Amino acid sequence: MDIISPQNPRVKEWAQLLEKKHRDKQHKYIIEGIHLVQEALTAGADLECVAFDLEQGVPSELAHLAGGESAEWVGVSPAVIAKCTDTKTPQPVFAVARKPKSAAGLDALMSRESSLVIILDGVQDPGNVGTIIRSADAAGADGVILGRGSADLYNPKTIRSTMGSLFHLPVVEGDLMEILPEAKRSGVRVISTSLQAQDTCYSYDFRQGSCWLLVGNEA
Repeated sequence: MDIISPQNPRVKEWAQLLEKKHRDKQHKYIIEGIHLVQEALTAGADLECVAFDLEQGVPSELAHLAGGESAEWVGVSPAVIAKCTDTKTPQPVFAVARKPKSAAGLDALMSRESSLVIILDGVQDPGNVGTIIRSADAAGADGVILGRGSADLYNPKTIRSTMGSLFHLPVVEGDLMEILPEAKRSGVRVISTSLQAQDTCYSYDFRQGSCWLLVGNEA
């Protein structure tokens, strides 16, 4: 069913997802724009619905993905899109996705042999978090772990900065004080960045066994 009014109860619920407290409460988040929605659909992300601009119709890039059983497709007005998106000039489509369960992703990373995992300790800028996730994906990492104090993974700016990599590799949020000792006990080498380091990342051999690279915050 099409939705025209920004005052529609469902629209109000979607718009709340622009705030972290409501993302945490509903266990959902917003994906904005044609490219990111296409990446999410192709990767089989758990989408509740895809909302597209009624005036423009389903974007041509998404037409072959529409009509599947995985998500409800809803036509909405430009006013609804403006209310539910973070960008100043919103694209004609957004999606509402359900958050994956972090525990399953962490268990998979722990059990993987010869894994390369990037760990973020208090990286606070959403753009930086998204860019590191994108870089980890490009480098063939097995996953990313976001420690407490880092920018929210589901912040719209973080998601845009991942350029879709969020849907290609596991990204887990958790307490590093618990995760790192457990990883070390399972034989993982934890390597951190340091201002006093003797080696550069280009001279270090990350290929022997499981190697987790810990990146500190901007300060």
